[in-house]
Amino acid sequence: MAVVGRAALILALLTTLFGIGASIYGARRGRREWVDAGRRSVYALLAILSVAFAILEVAFINNDFAYNTVANNSSITTPLFYRAAAMWGSQEGSLLLWVWLLSLWSSLAVFLTRNRMREVVPYAVSVLLGFGAFFSSLLVFFVSPFALTSPAPVNGAGLDPLLRNPSMMIHPPMLYSGYTFFTIPFAFAVGALITRRVDAEWIQVTRRFALGSWLFLGLGILLGARWAYYEIGWGGYWGWDAVENAALMPWLISTAFLHSVMIQEKRGMLKIWNASLVLGASTLAIVGTFLVRSGVLNSIHAFGASTLGVPFVILITAMVTGSIYLVVSRREVLRSEHQLDSLFSREAAFMLNNVLLVGLTFVIFWGTFFPLISGALTGTESEVGAPWFDRYTVPLALMLVLLSGIGPVIPWRRATLANARRNFTLPLLAALAMLVASFTLVPISSSPATVALFCCAVFVFAAVGQEFWRGWRVRRATSSDTPPVALLSMVRRNRRRYGGYIVHVGVAVLFIGVAASATFQRSHYVQLKPGQSDVVAGYTMKVVRPTAAIVTDPTSTGALLTLGAIVRVSRSGHYVTTLHPTAEFFPDPSGAEGPVGSLIGGDSVSELSLDSSLRRDISAAIDAPSVQQAIQGEINRANSLVNTDRVGPRKRLTLSYVLLAAIAHGYLTNTPAAQFKLTSSPLVMWLWIGALIVFAGGLTAIWPTGGATARVRARYFARVAQELGRA
Repeated sequence: MAVVGRAALILALLTTLFGIGASIYGARRGRREWVDAGRRSVYALLAILSVAFAILEVAFINNDFAYNTVANNSSITTPLFYRAAAMWGSQEGSLLLWVWLLSLWSSLAVFLTRNRMREVVPYAVSVLLGFGAFFSSLLVFFVSPFALTSPAPVNGAGLDPLLRNPSMMIHPPMLYSGYTFFTIPFAFAVGALITRRVDAEWIQVTRRFALGSWLFLGLGILLGARWAYYEIGWGGYWGWDAVENAALMPWLISTAFLHSVMIQEKRGMLKIWNASLVLGASTLAIVGTFLVRSGVLNSIHAFGASTLGVPFVILITAMVTGSIYLVVSRREVLRSEHQLDSLFSREAAFMLNNVLLVGLTFVIFWGTFFPLISGALTGTESEVGAPWFDRYTVPLALMLVLLSGIGPVIPWRRATLANARRNFTLPLLAALAMLVASFTLVPISSSPATVALFCCAVFVFAAVGQEFWRGWRVRRATSSDTPPVALLSMVRRNRRRYGGYIVHVGVAVLFIGVAASATFQRSHYVQLKPGQSDVVAGYTMKVVRPTAAIVTDPTSTGALLTLGAIVRVSRSGHYVTTLHPTAEFFPDPSGAEGPVGSLIGGDSVSELSLDSSLRRDISAAIDAPSVQQAIQGEINRANSLVNTDRVGPRKRLTLSYVLLAAIAHGYLTNTPAAQFKLTSSPLVMWLWIGALIVFAGGLTAIWPTGGATARVRARYFARVAQELGRA
């Protein structure tokens, strides 16, 4: 089947090249049959890549270690659930997932626009197929997922324990869907600029794809933060890592685009700005893909150094130079139809919002690439840490939260003193009340930025709540609906508007969680044995007794030995909760650690135990390396017993498991001191709740309205009439 997989990738590359040629030839010559052939090439690409994708996925599920990718990223001891997701834990498999998702979303876009924008679509198709050709060529010439080894190894190297988390199944597909979704607005923007058809139609066609990209990318970032919270950071959800930043930057730019595009649709303004945002967001998405695969920057998420850096640099250079050329050469047709009427208007608020989002993106870009910049200028790579990012991003984030409350209540065109008093009185009073309450709730002198954010968030809640209340009252006055039905009907009739309001509320809730947890989190690293305790933020955490399990993996990750502790948490003498932190130990397929050591001598990982509520998160983690160091002497003695001449090869494995059980029993009866991280974080739950509210608002905005089909049909016939009039 590997031959079939390789043939499918070669055929995919040829299909993209044919589709590009057919689309451009058909557009230039006015040959509709060639344009249709290019469109069908996108569908064919999806079918061909689906075959390759299925072959590699089956190889992972069946433990076919003849495939180098399978042998390097899976093993017999890897559970089925994680074998199914291990494909995108590899360089080759993740690239195949990327181009397969590209073909999937491109097919959807091409199908939905098959009878629209006939001049623009061929060029958009050629751009989409150009991305397909690039990634297919990487899989054919650089990193083949179907490379074989003969004879096949008996066991694989295994999946990194940090990747053995349920988020592994959906986090990478969500991120890659976000990246690939934004290639569609990019492609249509390029097509519109080439044909000089830069009215709002291309935006109307691709707006839902831009919103889908924003939604998928945001969900992927959220899942990654949650993953890090449990696995990598021991209670830390964001570390300003290079790859984390690379995912955040296109999301910020797409957020700016989704706001400013409304100005172009309503007023015919910001055409150059919107085209630049679309082109920039897609370029940043490719930059994020490049960072994961090039090894130019250190990151826990990256695949390490590879030969893919140069091709990605060439692609990014082509995208940047091509985008600049198209925008500059089409600047005359991109002129705004109207000018800004007043600085006190929704247009001005959206423009300031855009400036802040782009400024925030630039700060993150500069901090992320500063090691390369400093290395090029001084010869020494210097990194910036979280304090540097916080110094510049916190003020910008505060202003963004405030604007998310101002935008919904300030009118278009121009705000008057009367409507400003009507719209802003309640939100300002609510923010003032929050400021007064903060004197008793929060030590303002130690955290002025946090208090300011709380006040801004309350301003947003009041402003958005006021808009929902007014809309609901109007709906109730003009219909006989019951109150709940009136509310649902109001949202359903203007999903884009009220979905955006819900997103603003979610962002405010999310930032409350970020600010509170970042400011008031308390952590202790401490050596503890059973019976000992430590106090964190008023909570007494006592190690009650140890725990141990062999083979019966409690978390279903494939660990052969799990050692941990039961931690009782109390406050002022009253019981609060019980935590169960563990350290998991995985096999070492190389066998270098000896018969017993190889069962648990591979990677180890600390599993966080967490108790969450709306008010606080209390967590405990046990340091796996410290536990392994404590039992290393027992492992060495067990290895010497198994390696004696009196033990035959057949009995070695059985005896190794028996001795492993003895090591676990020894840990229970004579538990060594281990290093714990004990943490209390207030309001972290608000971060996750806020993210879910944002997600719900995004779904509300992207969901088609009942009259969408009729409106699309009306626009289409209007367009046909316009073209006939020109003819």
